[in-house]
Formats: sequence, C-alpha cells, structure tokens
Amino acid sequence: MSETASETTTEFGFTLHATDGMARRGTVTTAHGEIRTPAFMPVGTQATVKCMYPTQVHELGADILLGNTYHLMLRPGAERVAKLGGLHHFMNWPHPILTDSGGFQVMSLAQLRKISEKGVTFRSHIDGSRHELTPERSIEIQGLLGSNIQMQLDECVALPAERKEMERAMELSLRWAERSKAAFFGKRGHGIFGIVQGGDDEELRLRSAKGLVDIGFHGYALGGLAVGEPQEVMLRVIQATTPALPVDKPRYLMGVGTPHDILEAVARGIDMFDCVMPTRAGRHGQVFTRRGRVNLKNARHADDPRPLDELSDCPAARDWSRAYLHHLVRTGEALGAMLLTWVNLAYYQSLMAGARAAIEAGRYADYKVEVEAGWAAGDIEAM
Repeated sequence: MSETASETTTEFGFTLHATDGMARRGTVTTAHGEIRTPAFMPVGTQATVKCMYPTQVHELGADILLGNTYHLMLRPGAERVAKLGGLHHFMNWPHPILTDSGGFQVMSLAQLRKISEKGVTFRSHIDGSRHELTPERSIEIQGLLGSNIQMQLDECVALPAERKEMERAMELSLRWAERSKAAFFGKRGHGIFGIVQGGDDEELRLRSAKGLVDIGFHGYALGGLAVGEPQEVMLRVIQATTPALPVDKPRYLMGVGTPHDILEAVARGIDMFDCVMPTRAGRHGQVFTRRGRVNLKNARHADDPRPLDELSDCPAARDWSRAYLHHLVRTGEALGAMLLTWVNLAYYQSLMAGARAAIEAGRYADYKVEVEAGWAAGDIEAM
C-alpha cells in the first residue's frame, strides 16, 4: 500500500525532554505525528472510541488511539481494512494509532483456546469460527491495519498465579517476541514494542526485560498487570522493572487504569497508558472529576441545577446540569453516555497535560499531592 496523505517519512523515535525523579516528559515521533508523554491513549477497540467523534477525541488532547487486533481481525477483517486504505483512513483518524497484539483478548474472550509453541488457536466469541493467531500473523494483521506502534504477541497470565506458570508464560512470550520482531517489516515511522511479562515476580520481570532489550525494540511495555493483583503489588513490580528498561525508549503500561494508578505509575517512570475505564464508566453513569468519582445514577442529583464542575474546560461538565445528566442516565438516553464519556476523556487528558507541565517544571510530586487532595475533598455537598 502507498502512504496515506497524512503519513510522513519521519523516523520512529523517542526524545526525552525532562525528568523529575523517575517521572519523564518526552515525545514519541511517528509517521502520523507526535505523541506527547506521559500520554493516555483512549481505547478504540473496534475502530471507534465509543460515544465520541474522532475530532472530539483529538481536540481533548489525545495524540494517539488504541485499536484491537483480535476484534478487527474478526470484524471487519484486516485484509478488508487494508483494501479500504488502512485503519487511519477507515476510521478518519489521521493521527498515531497503537494496536495491541490480540493476545489478551484471546485469553479472556475467545472460546476453546489452545496455546502451543506455534501460537494460539481459538474460536471466535462472536460466531464460534476457528482462528489461529501466531506471532507472525499478529504482526501481519497489525501491518495490514497500518498501525504506528505494533505489539508483540504475548501470553498474559491472570494473577495470582504459581511461579512456575508465570515463568512458563514469560519464557514463551520471550520466544514469541523474537518471532514478532523478525516478522516486523520496519516501515519508516512505525515501531514495534516488546512486552515484559513475569507476573508479580520481580526476578522474572527483570529476566523478561533483559531478554527483550537484548532482542531490541522501539519501545517496551509492561503487560500482565491490573489483572487481579492489589495496586501495591502492581506498583512494586513497576518500580522494580522500569530501571531495567532503556532510558531512550518509551515505556507503556498496558490496560491501566484509574487516575490514581496513572499518577503513581508516572512517578515510577511510565510514559504511556491505555484503559477502557473512562469510556466504559461514562456509559454507566460514572464520571471522573477533580473532586473524584461521581455517580450520576445517584438520586441526590435529580433536583440539582448545578453542573458537574463549573471550572472545567469541558462543555459537558460545565454546561449541563447534574439533574439533566441524571435524567439521561436513568432513562438510558444515548446522549447521556456521550456527554459522560466526553467528561471522562476530557478529565484524563487534562490529568496528563498537568503531569507533563509539572514534570517540565520539576514539581511533579507537588502536582500529585494537589490532585489527590482534590479527590480527597470529595464532591460538592448535596442540595
């Protein structure tokens, strides 16, 4: 396929601009533009960020979206997307896209899955059709989609797990990493990330990190976290692992998480995040604000003419009353999901913009304390 109109011949790279403790402020450069880090990637699982227009998502400050290999290979199919001009053109998003490998969804959604050295065979959760996903096929699919950042195929183990099982999955993921890297065709301005596995065992994590660095990737992700373990375990693993990763490469914590998780992970050297939480919560009446989480299903909002946050830059948080938002949620109106998703993605991007500015100013610890104090103060009093 030829390059799309929005694509350049820029080399893929990472520039580190500032550090504050372990927190980092940088820029990832891709063929479809730059990604300011720390960055939160809204999840566009099936080539759409649910309840949002692509232009809205970008205007909120998102430089990059995440697409999902498992879902897109099943519907509409990677070959079809390629024929239609690639994922950027297909979904009208001319900015960077990261695609995950599909491995996590195979492990969590697919039916009758079977893991072997070759890869994973499974039956679709949609229609029961049989498929095979190997490291090579995963990279091929991501290449057909045209994503700027491709992820190696790995095996993610739910925690808690026996050490022997975590070690087996970690070593298999390392072998798959080699095959994924070999299959990556290295299109200019596009990169591939390796995924550190090893469960909650620090020694396994460090072995995984060393193996991936020896193979050599454009960036490194921490996978297999936020899968059932307590937050303190996740943070301990991050703290132990990030120093083993190259300073001049981006670091991505997969599938995380809450605003508090993100602030803590930035403090431990993570650059990139994704999570369905802000979009999923919005569709279920939950919003994230500078005062913490607010449940719009709660009857206390039914007669409240005040907005969610009169100081917010987001119109959805500032220009509609709590009573109206409560009404939309209670009646299941689509507009409710749209407005609350808008609120949440705006808050997440505001949180990241604040983190970037604080790191540049050398005051990230103060920023973190200030944000957490706002959450601790809680929502405004009911009328």
